[in-house]
Amino acid sequence: MDYRLLAEFKGLFDGKKYLHRDSSRGDWVAHHLYEDLISLGKSKLLAERVAKGEHVLSTRNTRRGIKARRGDGTFGELIPGVIAIVDPGFTVARGPIANVEIGVEVKILAKAMIKQIGRVTTDLKTQVDHFHRGAGTPICVGIVGVNYADYTIGYEGDREYRTDGGKYLHPNQEAAEAEARLSAEATPKFDELNRTGISGERIM
Repeated sequence: MDYRLLAEFKGLFDGKKYLHRDSSRGDWVAHHLYEDLISLGKSKLLAERVAKGEHVLSTRNTRRGIKARRGDGTFGELIPGVIAIVDPGFTVARGPIANVEIGVEVKILAKAMIKQIGRVTTDLKTQVDHFHRGAGTPICVGIVGVNYADYTIGYEGDREYRTDGGKYLHPNQEAAEAEARLSAEATPKFDELNRTGISGERIM
């Protein structure tokens, strides 16, 4: 099976500039997890609820009446009386949700990973707490990309920053430590935390 999540994840940076400040990219990747779950066909109940439009992907990753930090992809029961939207090419509809049954958080460590690791692990762990706000026991999924490339280029507006192995460490000089710390500090909070190593390709 070809996983849509992996294809879209790769599409964030393969042959193009990786714009790390675009928060919508995590949403886009997370949305494809649900398409893969339906294609895998492991849960008849999930497939039935999705087919009936009763359980949907949240349009805004929020729940009515509950204050919580948004994740990158939240799935739950559609608020009664609302008509869900099915986008072309997708099976899972979108709409406002009353609860969170599955919550997804996506992070990508492209460069300066050790400098960011504390913030990233805190964000991941905090997001699980937010998924659990309100009723229910949601499945919490973390997807983290760790760059193992020999060098990378960062972009800030019109400016470019290329790693040099000295002042600006190459990704492959930091990746193993970053992944080990993620594994030790963030993984225990999640039902599933997938650390995807990106090797042989540069995140630009």
